[in-house]
Amino acid sequence: MFDREEFERWLKQAEKTLESAERDKNDEDYNWCCFKAQQAAEYAVKGLLYGFGIMAYGHSVVNLVGRVKDKTEIPAEILRMARLLDRHYIPPRYPNAHPEGSPFEYYDAETADEALEASKKIIDFVKSEAKKWM
Repeated sequence: MFDREEFERWLKQAEKTLESAERDKNDEDYNWCCFKAQQAAEYAVKGLLYGFGIMAYGHSVVNLVGRVKDKTEIPAEILRMARLLDRHYIPPRYPNAHPEGSPFEYYDAETADEALEASKKIIDFVKSEAKKWM
């Protein structure tokens, strides 16, 4: 049985976080856009896991997606998008993740667009998989 209510709670948060990431991109806060894109994908995959009744812990989108593979096939593109987003978990936020300077100096519009696209693809994948079980 699929826990639709719990899935939808997490999906709503994922979509709201993605909207916030898009606003950050428009405001040229590219590092925050990338971090929030990662968070949105993380929330979406966690929602799918909770929907399946699988414990969702940790912050790696790659690892979270890996826990879904018992329920469905994971396309290579989704794994690639997850790897891309996991690179934006710590570096956008912490100056000591870089050899010098501050995180915002390492991000640009192109990187933000790439992160947004990856997040959208993962969220769309999650929605598609959830529909099969609802």
